[in-house]
Amino acid sequence: MAAAPALRDSARAAAQGVRKALGGSFAAISKWERERGQLRVLVNVGELAPGEREFPDDEAYPVHEFSEIVGFLHEQWAGGGAPSAWVDVAEGEPGGEPSDGPEVPPGRRGRVAALRRRGRGCCVVAPLVLHGRAWGELYVARRPGEPVFGRADADFATVLAAVTAAGIAQTERLAQARRLAFTDALTGLANRRAVDMRLDEALEQHRADGAVVSLVVCDLNGLKQVNDSRGHAVGDRLLERFGSVLSLCGAMLPGTLAARLGGDEFCLLAVGPVSDEVVKVAGELCGRAAELDLGEGVAVGVASTGDPIGPVHSARRLFRLADAAQYRAKAAKSGEPVVAGRHGGADDPVVRLADEPEPPPGPERRKFRR
Repeated sequence: MAAAPALRDSARAAAQGVRKALGGSFAAISKWERERGQLRVLVNVGELAPGEREFPDDEAYPVHEFSEIVGFLHEQWAGGGAPSAWVDVAEGEPGGEPSDGPEVPPGRRGRVAALRRRGRGCCVVAPLVLHGRAWGELYVARRPGEPVFGRADADFATVLAAVTAAGIAQTERLAQARRLAFTDALTGLANRRAVDMRLDEALEQHRADGAVVSLVVCDLNGLKQVNDSRGHAVGDRLLERFGSVLSLCGAMLPGTLAARLGGDEFCLLAVGPVSDEVVKVAGELCGRAAELDLGEGVAVGVASTGDPIGPVHSARRLFRLADAAQYRAKAAKSGEPVVAGRHGGADDPVVRLADEPEPPPGPERRKFRR
């Protein structure tokens, strides 16, 4: 589990290990999605029944059909006990009682019926507890005719569930750390580090197979005035609202990364769509930003390898081109995006501005990124 890169891989490693440890033919790990009132299966391993898949997209069960995870578990904890596993046995299966473990309220009948329906003789179910709350469950089954799980198996499953929960907690902590490393805390968009990594990968793809790479750089107008006149909380709300607009527009181009570069600067990074599609979305972004009741719209510049901007050998050059286009849009107070290379190719004023060794001198001096 410690080596797993994501939750589903961690869950798979745990399910495989627990199935082997308990001598089961099948194992599954499910997560309790409280907001949806369901147990969602993350992974199935071992002998799968018809219709079951290792990583199901839509296998979920309403918790009211398995009320023990909601009622019995919490009632047991409230009494000062620790959550423990229980055993269910298919009707008619010799060698075991219907429940060889703590008594649970009505509601597990669906689980018992499912055993026979899926060709299994018995199961042991253990709650997964993270941070003192029920997170999900660990489920291990055996074939019909095999020895029925007993009290010792249930106790062992309780221990294995605790180990599994610790591994899942570690996986979630690492995932959270990764999210924080590549996510802007205020808007929830990607951050500059994520853009740099994705852009480097995109340009490698461009060099390999000619994939079109486009960068839309946005400067949110009027943020300072909002901060000065109405306070930074309102300014943050403007940043969040524009971030939502940017995300919405980015979704119009499949696979596009929406990011906040810092301060009032944002961007879209698209790989694949032709430049005309990107420019169209950039125009939509300008229109939607102008309709916000805060701020003064947005200045947008576009640079795309699909336009005559010359060779793009580095992320720095594409950033400089998009930044120069955005600089021109801001200076002209343009309500439309400015696109590098569309007015004369190499002689386009935007391209020439980006290719200057130093930013323009004087009061309008502006440092290009990277």
